[in-house]
Amino acid sequence: MNLENNQQQKDRLLISYILCTAGFFGVGGLHRLYNGKIGTGLLWLCTFGLFYVGQIVDLLLIPNIVDEYERNLRLKAGVSPLGVPLNQAVVASQVYRPTGNELMIKLIEAAESKGGVLTVTQGVKFTGASFAEVEATLKEMYKSGYVKIDNDPNTGAVTYYFHEL
Repeated sequence: MNLENNQQQKDRLLISYILCTAGFFGVGGLHRLYNGKIGTGLLWLCTFGLFYVGQIVDLLLIPNIVDEYERNLRLKAGVSPLGVPLNQAVVASQVYRPTGNELMIKLIEAAESKGGVLTVTQGVKFTGASFAEVEATLKEMYKSGYVKIDNDPNTGAVTYYFHEL
């Protein structure tokens, strides 16, 4: 893939030089338009390449203009100059969240690591499930008689006690 990008950049560079030489025949600025510099491209087009001085200077600047164009394209595509995706959002479907019996087992493991006592927040932190999922699962376990509910005497937080652990 890197070789393909390198070849594309060489092609863009060659085409830019060809378009720049067209400026010496009265159509200046085409190389700038081709590389996304619309404002200065139109200025060059209307002023014969800034009275040919801009055309001559651009012969030296074309590699930088092409590099800048390629860099901007990569940024718009969300890719770094090295081809690594930038700021890729994590989609909810990519995150593993235990459900049902798996969530119960994870909550029991969390309670075991906490000495048989667990709050909803600790359960969320340990499992990665939502507050509603953890609370519903803990209430289901309470209804089945596996846990007891009480408030922590120091913080007042609703606490689930796993008396079998």
